[in-house]
Amino acid sequence: MPKRKHSAPSVVRSSGNVFADLGLSDAQEKQTKVRLAVTINQIIEKMKLSQTAAAELLHINQPKISALVNYRLSGFSVERLIHFLNALGRDVEIVIHKPRSSRTGKILVTAA
Repeated sequence: MPKRKHSAPSVVRSSGNVFADLGLSDAQEKQTKVRLAVTINQIIEKMKLSQTAAAELLHINQPKISALVNYRLSGFSVERLIHFLNALGRDVEIVIHKPRSSRTGKILVTAA
């Protein structure tokens, strides 16, 4: 039986946005939502809130908290996620500046 040649898998450097790398539409918005949701979930965990208590604090029902905890974010806007951060006692600062190159602008979310 002839030997098969196995080619090494090619490695492609990430752009920093997995959604863009996968060619998904609205990649930047998806990335922003995930980063906001990660921060929200970390705060909920740090505060040791049950899903019921978190839902009460954020004025939503428990199934929505479950969706948020499991990163099913299609039902949440960026604005709504920012509102949740405010309800959890966090300030959200939006800084707008011109990129250093001629590339298209992007959204960065950084939790402090």
